[in-house]
Amino acid sequence: MIQEDDHRRIDRLKSRLGIDAKVDIVRAALDLLEERAARDERIVRWKAAAARVAPESRRVNAEFRTHSRLKRS
Repeated sequence: MIQEDDHRRIDRLKSRLGIDAKVDIVRAALDLLEERAARDERIVRWKAAAARVAPESRRVNAEFRTHSRLKRS
């Protein structure tokens, strides 16, 4: 169950955000948590994808540098 401290936190948020019902505060918090979880999952997928293509990317970049007309002295 919700503890007294949690009730106070919810009541403070109700007044700060202008939300009438406690359940709406809980729903808003759940929405934010779902968004964060989805973002964290995307980051994991992006890191895995980047790790898979990194060796080929390095190879292509190294090849490009050897044929570049913009060689640095």
